[in-house]
Amino acid sequence: MSILLGLLTIVLIIVSLLLVLLVLAQPAKSDGGMGSALGGGMAESVLGGSHGTVTSKLTINMAIVFFVLSFLLYLGNVYQRGHANGGIQALPNVMVSPTHAASVPVPQPLAPISIQPAPVATGTAATAPTPAPAKP
Repeated sequence: MSILLGLLTIVLIIVSLLLVLLVLAQPAKSDGGMGSALGGGMAESVLGGSHGTVTSKLTINMAIVFFVLSFLLYLGNVYQRGHANGGIQALPNVMVSPTHAASVPVPQPLAPISIQPAPVATGTAATAPTPAPAKP
């Protein structure tokens, strides 16, 4: 499985480099720009007058291949990691050296919280709010 993932990674690197070159070879909206510096005129003579549509279609197809390969590599790595430890989904172990063990804080359990009801006011005082004095 790891050989297949390695080959797919190499193919993904090649596809990503080709995708970058295709994006840079796109014809510019105006004369000049990076597209003409990287062979925009030469690509037009090689691919014909429809250079813009050919490179845009190739760019779209290469982007689709890039995303499919990325997703396949992700699924392959998830599969490989899940089967590497016998199917047990455990967190990795962190080893602490004895010299650093004293500096690692040990979490303490939290004290229980006691909730007490609010005191109830008793008496003859009016509970209605007093209006604010009017300003002249």
